[in-house]
Amino acid sequence: MAGPVRRQGAPDGKAATEGGSQPDQAGRQRRARGKSRPRDKQQRRAHSVRLNDVELSIIQAGADAVGTSVAGFLAHSGLAAARDQNRTAATIAAEHDVLIELFATGRKLGWAGSNLNQIAKILNAGGDIAPARIEETLTEVQRAAIATRTAVEQVNNLPKGESA
Repeated sequence: MAGPVRRQGAPDGKAATEGGSQPDQAGRQRRARGKSRPRDKQQRRAHSVRLNDVELSIIQAGADAVGTSVAGFLAHSGLAAARDQNRTAATIAAEHDVLIELFATGRKLGWAGSNLNQIAKILNAGGDIAPARIEETLTEVQRAAIATRTAVEQVNNLPKGESA
């Protein structure tokens, strides 16, 4: 015989049905989750934020650095930004200008690269192109590359914690 058959709960130690006590969970205790803070008696509104993996990892690292949860970190950061509207607006405007310049230089580089490819195709097919046209295209490529480098340096020189 395998042992006594239980008369209460489920037979042979399996999970009980109908919401009764569970055989294996009698001595289980809750784990403490840090200090609780006093809450208002009224229920507070909740808001959700959608983040991609990179954004979440950056925010998680910031929250870990100051010892808060992601939600607490987002609330604190959001409130700090909302309280200093002038700085926030200026930062966003600067980032916006840098991004516009970066996208514009990307388009210029694309046009110049396309022209350079057309020249290479003609030369590879045995055709002739005026040296002035080649020089003009190379100047466009160089100008676009310099503009791109300048925009990237502006992004890299933004104050810590701010990115475009």
